[in-house]
Amino acid sequence: MPDMHAPIKLGANLWNQYTDWPAFLDAMLRAEDLGFDSLFTWDHVYPIVGSWEGPALETYTAMAAVAAQTKRATIGHLVSANTFRNPALLAKMITTIDHISGGRAVLGIGAAWMEPEHTAFGIEFGDRPGTRLRWLEQSLQIIRGMLAGERPSSPEGSRYHVDGVLNLPAPVQKRIPILIGGSGPKVTLRLVAEYADMNNLGNPIEPLLKSESILQEHCRTVGRDEKSIERTVELQRVVIRDTREAALVREAELLAHNGGAVDDEERPGSAGVGSDRIVAGNPDEVAEQLRPYVEAGYRHLICGFPPPYDEESMRRMATEVRPRLEAFVRT
Repeated sequence: MPDMHAPIKLGANLWNQYTDWPAFLDAMLRAEDLGFDSLFTWDHVYPIVGSWEGPALETYTAMAAVAAQTKRATIGHLVSANTFRNPALLAKMITTIDHISGGRAVLGIGAAWMEPEHTAFGIEFGDRPGTRLRWLEQSLQIIRGMLAGERPSSPEGSRYHVDGVLNLPAPVQKRIPILIGGSGPKVTLRLVAEYADMNNLGNPIEPLLKSESILQEHCRTVGRDEKSIERTVELQRVVIRDTREAALVREAELLAHNGGAVDDEERPGSAGVGSDRIVAGNPDEVAEQLRPYVEAGYRHLICGFPPPYDEESMRRMATEVRPRLEAFVRT
């Protein structure tokens, strides 16, 4: 089982699409002031909810600036597209953010999935998911070695060609946590067991529990103490009002702002915004919706807040829902 003594952590995943820099930064600072433990954004160069023909901030430059202006919360990406960057360069980039933040960086990474942005930007996408997963494993071998102060070289046949690559200055943290996102049963969850300090799965709860069981089996196979992996869940959208009806009205307004997205949208290549991805209602209802994750050991709850970054939802999640979740842990 996961570490059932783990405390409640709240993360804020502030979408980097359909926003501008002042609003994005203001929301990040507000989230930290409210007590969120971690700050994330997506790593996409096109919007992934609603129309992709809209604005999107580049996330590594954006989060480096956020790191410079925050003081406490960890800084990460949910998750870095492995295909976008050479892994040795990525290790340098996250190490630099670790220095900018004073030791608060988290390296979130995944195999990547959105083909249209790869095609438009001229980034090689790979012929199938298995190819991208092979690239991801090759990257993790390089990144983990560099972050540990080693000088890794690529094995013959690797997509990447590094030769005794050096990472100086070393990270501020003794170990920058590696978070792997995804639920692929054969490869992704095995990579979590072998390389990750944190995993990331999405809601709803039923597929998460299935993936959790498979992750535990991979941990047994590779001889990993599964309690050493911090469990995190991405709650794609969290909206809180006095009633669920009012919350759903506000959620529809937020989706409309994001490129005209609507619930149950499943356009090809999109992240999907189905109604099963939303956590909505009054604080008691939201806490009960999240209770199964807490009881399953998924105590780091990363809440999605679409622009224009609903202040009421952020505040009530931090001040009203959090105490309820902490009570579940104590009982």
